[in-house]
Amino acid sequence: MPNPPLIAIVEDDDSLREAVAGLAESMGHEAVGFASAEAFLEAGINPACIITDITLPGLSGIELKQALDAAGGTVPVIIITARLEEAVLEKAKASGALCVLRKPFTPAALIDGLERALAL
Repeated sequence: MPNPPLIAIVEDDDSLREAVAGLAESMGHEAVGFASAEAFLEAGINPACIITDITLPGLSGIELKQALDAAGGTVPVIIITARLEEAVLEKAKASGALCVLRKPFTPAALIDGLERALAL
């Protein structure tokens, strides 16, 4: 039996990180969570998709996406955010993220984003 896709969740809110991981696991994926972009980068894993918040301690989710791109990464990134400023949302979209979801997002919206990411 093939290994399920690995989904990395980079979110500093423990309860949201666990909820997103639970949703990914309910879809049959493996999920691993990180409280910061630096912790994710230090882990050296190669997930099938990354779900990251914009606002994190240290590197932001947008800076994480930029660092991955600079290193030649091609993993799809889904950005989630509670930020409402249009400039921030535009910067997130311009980063090359697969999609940007505003909190609170529906499980269906996240499932749609994950399915699109894993179909790439």
